[in-house]
Amino acid sequence: MNSSSTSSHGLAGTRRLLQRLAIGLLAITAVSIPVRTGHADSAGVVGANNFAAKDGKTLYATICQGCHMPNGKGAVGAGAYPALAGDKNLESAGYPIYLVLNGQKAMPGFGGFLDDDQVAAVVNYVRSNFGNSYTDKVSGDDVKSNRQPNAIYSTLD
Repeated sequence: MNSSSTSSHGLAGTRRLLQRLAIGLLAITAVSIPVRTGHADSAGVVGANNFAAKDGKTLYATICQGCHMPNGKGAVGAGAYPALAGDKNLESAGYPIYLVLNGQKAMPGFGGFLDDDQVAAVVNYVRSNFGNSYTDKVSGDDVKSNRQPNAIYSTLD
């Protein structure tokens, strides 16, 4: 056996050993990390039951624009995400309050993740941007009165 075949055999053996070690470490890590699963309607908000942002623009950017797009024009692809831009359904403030709290169809509800003031902030933002000009603001009290008394809003607990 020449020295080049010995060193290449040694290198292959070292690679196999490293692969086995890596797989073993992954297995140990997988067993030792507690698993938290999100609900199907958690919108990927794993690890928290609330959002820190309080203003509508930031909440929209954090939560809504992934589906409704940064310009509020919606999208069609893996699903259909309705446009919020120029949406006549937003004229009645109760409608977007209900949707944000409870969700509808593929849109998850955020009533367990947002407090009343946050819901009001994002509703006011959507109703006054993207070509919408509804000037009657909603308050946290308006949202509170729209929450169902015995409703169970989704959380990650």
